[in-house]
Amino acid sequence: MNYTELKANVEDICEQTFTADQHAMFAQQAEQKIYNTVQLPALRKNQTGTLTSGNKYLTMPTNMLYVYSLAIISGSDYIYLLDKDSNFIREAYPNPATTGIPKHYAIFDSDTFIVGPTPNASFSAELHFAYYPESIVTAGTTWLGTNFDSALLNGALVEAIRFQKGEPDMVKMYSELYVQALALLKNLGDGKLRQDAYRSGQTRAEGI
Repeated sequence: MNYTELKANVEDICEQTFTADQHAMFAQQAEQKIYNTVQLPALRKNQTGTLTSGNKYLTMPTNMLYVYSLAIISGSDYIYLLDKDSNFIREAYPNPATTGIPKHYAIFDSDTFIVGPTPNASFSAELHFAYYPESIVTAGTTWLGTNFDSALLNGALVEAIRFQKGEPDMVKMYSELYVQALALLKNLGDGKLRQDAYRSGQTRAEGI
């Protein structure tokens, strides 16, 4: 289902014409809820970067939803960093001048990771993460719309019917359909992730 078809289906079921901004709101709210609820293998990426000597901060991707793992390469060793809270990093490594091979990382703010201890050399870093894809509103077609349109359509319908202040029975019906579609989508995602358990950290005590 592309965006044109999504809008037509929403208007047909709701029996109402909506503005472009309203359609965009319905679709994007549905996408946001779906992408933040379900781990989808199709929305996973690896990105490499560099931790520089004496700098304990690493810029995160702008479209990152959440992290599966962060690793550094030290010589021939591939080292997964342990996911911690930023307060742990500050308490465990109170002196930024104390350096070593990083062991831990945390989300410092909306744009940055912090690692501890402060790197004693430059290290290649590899981030494995889930990303927020371009919305169907601007892309026209997306993986979600093509492969699992029931979740997207029913999610958008819930938003549209609530916007209309529709009958409670209608809200309830499409909410239930949305929940059912989301459950199926979760099963798809969970099944794929189990096949890739090592990369997602499920088999490691330090899983991220």
